[in-house]
Amino acid sequence: MKKKNIAVLGSTGCIGTQALEVVRALPDLLEIAVLSAADNADLLIAQALEFKPKAVVIVNNKHYRRVQEALFNSGVAVLAGTQALEEVVEYEELDVVLNAIVGAAGLRPTVNAIKHGKDIALANKETLVVAGKLMMDLVEKHQVKILPVDSEHSAIFQCLYGEADNAIEKIILTASGGPFRGKDRQFLNGITKEQALKHPNWVMGAKITIDSATLMNKGLEVIEAKWLFDIDMDQIEVVVHPQSIVHSLVQFTDGSIKAQLGLHDMKLPIQNALTYPYRQKNRFERFDFSNFPTLSFEKADMDTFRNLGFAYQCLLDGGDRSCVLNAANEVAVDAFLHDKISFFGMSDLIETTLCQLNKVEAPSLEDLLAIDLETRKVARDLIKGI
Repeated sequence: MKKKNIAVLGSTGCIGTQALEVVRALPDLLEIAVLSAADNADLLIAQALEFKPKAVVIVNNKHYRRVQEALFNSGVAVLAGTQALEEVVEYEELDVVLNAIVGAAGLRPTVNAIKHGKDIALANKETLVVAGKLMMDLVEKHQVKILPVDSEHSAIFQCLYGEADNAIEKIILTASGGPFRGKDRQFLNGITKEQALKHPNWVMGAKITIDSATLMNKGLEVIEAKWLFDIDMDQIEVVVHPQSIVHSLVQFTDGSIKAQLGLHDMKLPIQNALTYPYRQKNRFERFDFSNFPTLSFEKADMDTFRNLGFAYQCLLDGGDRSCVLNAANEVAVDAFLHDKISFFGMSDLIETTLCQLNKVEAPSLEDLLAIDLETRKVARDLIKGI
């Protein structure tokens, strides 16, 4: 494997910091060329001083002077703003752009990276949720690879190694069930954000942790899987697997099932994406069957956790529905984290927002970005009326 130059967009977040751990462990194979952060200037400065990238981007302009002064004479170019985020992915030396930005903000940089022939290590599932068809059309046109970083999609990707000529019957996405697996509506009525943020297995950012608690994360993954693996909605099944050891499965047309197993450590799918198509030796903790004598599976409760059903319905409806779903959810999660709505209020807000916005059948990228903004306004106005 030749050395790869990497851009890590969202380097100060949960996925970004773990990606840098992978790079530290493989210095002969991976090199950081670009780092970016939205607001965490202090950590971005520390990362830049350690990895000496060609450039860093601090998206929030108010932190620009502080980052620039801290990196003066370091040889690291300091850029600011969303436009800079789109421009740095054009650097000729880049081999892979790891998009670990949270939310729809990751859309434009991904589009520009694809247009400039960069492979995408994708942790930002919203890119495909919001604009799946447009993205995959661009991927085909520019002959680049989407290398999934989500543990579930990475598992499917790995299960498909060597299976190019074999048809998929269905994909089985596993879900931990989050902190409220098996709980009824009466219990969940009084749930606090502190309870929802206590994921039983994974250490993740606040937004994705809440999405896991509501099963919206799994809904977004269903939509992402449809586009990544070019399959129909009815070929995607979700099962709850509380141990989070089987990361996902693929069933082929002969009935055989392949699964990818491992401990719940995001560094493994990150490394897999950054070093593809090679597997590199590492010192990650190994899975031991004796520590997990029982692996269990159960149906997802879509009556209580309605967000998963919304995702399937949006796929069925098509057009801009997944874009509206994603934007409404981002507003809902933020409102929940700021104690403005209840746990079930998130699903209510998403449903109402979907009903209030008329469907757009074949939106362009610019249409989708406008729809994203409009959806957020509608959702926020609904919150004000609560």
